[in-house]
Amino acid sequence: MVRLMKRVLISAAVLGGLFGTAAAHAAPQADLKGTNVVLVHGAFADGSSWNRVIPLLEARGLHVVSVQNPLSSLADDAAAARRVIDQQQGPVVLVGHSWAGVVISEAGNDDKVKSLVYVAAFAPDSGQSIADVTQGLPPPAWAGELRKDAAGFARLSDKAIAQDFAPDLPPVQQRIVAATQGPWFGGCIAEKVAQAAWHAKPSSYVVATQDRMIDPTLQETMAKRIGATVTRVNGSHVAMLSQPKAVADAIIAAAERVKQDAH
Repeated sequence: MVRLMKRVLISAAVLGGLFGTAAAHAAPQADLKGTNVVLVHGAFADGSSWNRVIPLLEARGLHVVSVQNPLSSLADDAAAARRVIDQQQGPVVLVGHSWAGVVISEAGNDDKVKSLVYVAAFAPDSGQSIADVTQGLPPPAWAGELRKDAAGFARLSDKAIAQDFAPDLPPVQQRIVAATQGPWFGGCIAEKVAQAAWHAKPSSYVVATQDRMIDPTLQETMAKRIGATVTRVNGSHVAMLSQPKAVADAIIAAAERVKQDAH
């Protein structure tokens, strides 16, 4: 009888452990409803560049809006971002890719913005431009693949899209990226941020370790300078398309910190 009782107790303990573990793994993730994510695309792209990240963010209850930048000047792009920020109810996590790192550094001073996320993006200081940040660095290979029009707007060649911009995407997706790219005004490279928002806002940085557009070493340097929480992703410049979960996780982590700080 004693042995039987021991077996029953042991079995109950084992089952309890198993069910307890299963319950722990099945515990629902915190709902981030009430927090907004504003996504800002970079040069040679449009708002659809975030398409693979958006469903992952919405699955956590986040309200997501992707800005359509004119890519015509820092003032114009920052104004486009501010219009979207103004429309949000509640705190905003402002996310910028590539050139849009400059944009969110400018537009991120809005009181609604509680966190900045840079995705393979430039992060200039106050009074700095992309030209300042990259001063002294050799010109990238893709610079010779820019196709400029008479107004000074540039597009990347199909070759540069495949080899440098999105080399880790399947060919069919590379062609979509090439077809939907937004032409970028060349003068943007010299436009300076008035007051870099990262001085006052907590920041995160997603380093794309296989980036051929913005050198990963430069990304690491910028991330360190702004005191960012760093996520490293084994992806190209368009990591949000090739590694969407890793990028989404970094944005979600920033949103979770915003929610925690609000309590």
